[in-house]
Order: sequence, then C-alpha cells, then structure tokens
Amino acid sequence: MSRVHVTEQPEDFDPRDWLLALIEGSNDAIISKDLSGRIKSWNGGASRIFGYAPEEVIGKPIAILIPEDRLEEEPRILARISAGQRVDHFETVRRRKDGSEVPLSLTISPIRNSSGAIVGASKIGRDISEKRIAEKRLHLLVGEMQHRIKNLFSLAHAIVSLSARSCATPEDVVSTIRARMSALARAHELTFANWKGETAKDVPVDLLPLIQTILEPYRDGDCITVTGSAAQIGSSRASSLALLVHELATNAAKYGALSVAKGRLSVRVEYQSGMVVIKWEETGGPEPQEPITFGFGSQLEVALIGALEGDIAREWNAAGLQATITFPDSNTTLPPTESERNLSRL
Repeated sequence: MSRVHVTEQPEDFDPRDWLLALIEGSNDAIISKDLSGRIKSWNGGASRIFGYAPEEVIGKPIAILIPEDRLEEEPRILARISAGQRVDHFETVRRRKDGSEVPLSLTISPIRNSSGAIVGASKIGRDISEKRIAEKRLHLLVGEMQHRIKNLFSLAHAIVSLSARSCATPEDVVSTIRARMSALARAHELTFANWKGETAKDVPVDLLPLIQTILEPYRDGDCITVTGSAAQIGSSRASSLALLVHELATNAAKYGALSVAKGRLSVRVEYQSGMVVIKWEETGGPEPQEPITFGFGSQLEVALIGALEGDIAREWNAAGLQATITFPDSNTTLPPTESERNLSRL
C-alpha cells in the first residue's frame, strides 16, 4: 500500500494538527459518533450542510438529523459498524436545522481504540443535491426525447393518411406528403430556434402566423381556421406557446378532430381583461375521452403553461375538445398603429 511521506517537518509538527486541519477544511460533513448513536465530533462541513454549530449537536443523538420515515436506517448502520463492516456510498436523505431535507451520499467506517475494539463510527456525508438535479434533468430529457420520437411516428402516419384521402393520384400523394413534411420541419425549427440559443434577444414573433405555421402540416382543405387579433409575443414565450399548440395539434391528429375527414379545428386569438385568450375548438371528430393517466405529455403541458405564467382549461364535449389558453398580455405586444409608425420616423 502506498504512503504519503512528508519531509522537513517543523520541530513542533504534530500529525494530529494536520489531520484536524484537513477535517475542518473539508466541504463534506465529517461526523463521529459512539455506538449508542451520540455525536462526538462535528466539522465545519457538517455545519455548512446541516446548519448546526458544534455546541448545538455534540452529545446529542445522531437521530436529530434523520427524517422520521428513515429512522430505521440508523440501527441497521450501527449493527454493521459493530460487526466491523464499512458502509460505502449509501445514498439517503437527512434533515437540516431548518427542517429542510438534503440528499447525501454517506460513507461510514468503524472507529477502533488502541486495543482494536470498535468504539464508534466516522461518517462522511457529501451533499448530492446537484447530482440529483442533474439526474432529474436527464430523466426529463430522455422522457421528452421518447415522447417526441413517438409523436413523430404518429405525425408521419397522420400526414400520410390525411394526404391519401385528399389526393387523386399517387403523384399527388407523394407531393402533398413532402409539402406537409416540409411544413412540419419549419414548424419545429420555429418552435426550437430560441431554445438552441440562436436568438440573442427576445425578438417579437407574430402570434397568428406562428399558430398557422404549426398547424399547416395538418391542414386538409378548409378543415383548420385561425382567426382573431393580430399581436406579437416575445420569442422566449413563443417557444413555450408553440410547443403547447404543437401538443394540442398532435393529439387532435392522433385522437381528435384532425384524425377523421369530417373533422374541423377552429383557433381564435382574443384579448379579455388584460389577458391573451386562445380558444381551441374541435368539432366533427370522435367523441373525446378525458385521459385517466398523467403521462409525459401532461407533464410537458404543465411546464409550458408555467413558463407562460398562464392557464389552460379543457371541456370534453360530445362535439369535440374545447380548450382555452390564457396568459397575461404583458408578455405580448400589439403591432404599432399607423400613427405610431409615422411618429417613429420623426
């Protein structure tokens, strides 16, 4: 086993002083306890993570750091330590002084006296909050990727079916599918441009053309109408709104009005009491069924509505789905009037 050698030690050098400095300077919580579970030592890292000063905890049971639903962990840990076993990288949750919880990775080792008897345990706790956040983000990213891939296959099927029933010849079918796939690509590019960092500032986006672009791949004759007030929305908000409209359109193509030839979709933009209101109304499709599960699409919708600081309400009528999206018009700007444009030129 390799050893660290220190040369030219000062005359007053004491290895215990260096060891104490290493322990006190660690960002990890380093705590010792006896076999009854009482805290015997407490370093600066423990104070930073848990919020207790040493004099507040030394001599008290380690259980003050353990949430009630995890109290059974301590007897199992002490049993392993008493048997001379080491606990490596045990991920758990502990409680701070203010009552909040912190995820930790614990490494626990037996402490022996000069005769080799086990008299306690040393516990090193590393805050893994950032790791948990990164794992959650990765999980959401993978979930969104799976959701998007599944939706793309469904969209391709819907576009092929839609094109086949509206075209007379195979050549027309191929041409129409290509056109709709190109429109779908443009909608995706518009939707994700700001997320990829291509927009350095919050550039205004015309709201009605944005909705029309997203819905264009699903259009079959006059089955879709988009009307209402002309307005602009900041590009940072446009990405969230575009994704939300895309989710509604995807579901309409898979299960709703856009899944059948006689189905119709009407989208109208209005202003009401300081709010932008987008009314989504499907008719002529299969009778909608309110979903009984909360899937990734629902999670995504909640996140998008939160980003818009708005709300969405649905009515599952026999005639078809009706949805109303609302968000504050402080996020939206009206195009300048002719007089305002003239003034700006002066």
